[in-house]
Amino acid sequence: MSNTRSQVRECIHRNPGIHFNEVRRTLDIATGQAQYHLRKLRRQEQVQSEDICGQTHYYPPTYSDWERGAIALLRRETTREVVLFLLEDDEAPPAAIADRLGTARSTIEWHLSNLIEYNVVTKEHVSARDGEQLVVVLTDPSTTYRLLREVKPRFSDRLIDRFSRLADDLLAD
Repeated sequence: MSNTRSQVRECIHRNPGIHFNEVRRTLDIATGQAQYHLRKLRRQEQVQSEDICGQTHYYPPTYSDWERGAIALLRRETTREVVLFLLEDDEAPPAAIADRLGTARSTIEWHLSNLIEYNVVTKEHVSARDGEQLVVVLTDPSTTYRLLREVKPRFSDRLIDRFSRLADDLLAD
């Protein structure tokens, strides 16, 4: 295996769920070079790729389908904050999550819809003092916690989330 290919493989193993451009930037290699080595690594089944929410993410082959989806979502700062909130509180209505995070309800609902699509959370009806209430619950808290510890949001993911929050704040005024 070439030295560059080994570096690409190790970069992905150290950063599960990393995006193509982040691999390229981290290793300071040309686009064509990154494409070539990623294609070879996928064919050799040394890495896997997954298109999630419009972006291609790369993983070591050890992660399940569910884990790959969760990892991609946990790289987003706001999604990560939602999951951390649910790890602390077990369940919460979407409005409470939005209030606690100081984020527009529409933004929280967008992140929740992705989390629901990849089965990281579910929405359930529970009994409350004033009738039924819709709450959000993690589907696998222990695995989610483990993945949170393995994955940190990338700078570009944080920028996108912060821009979305800024846009929400400006539209709310």
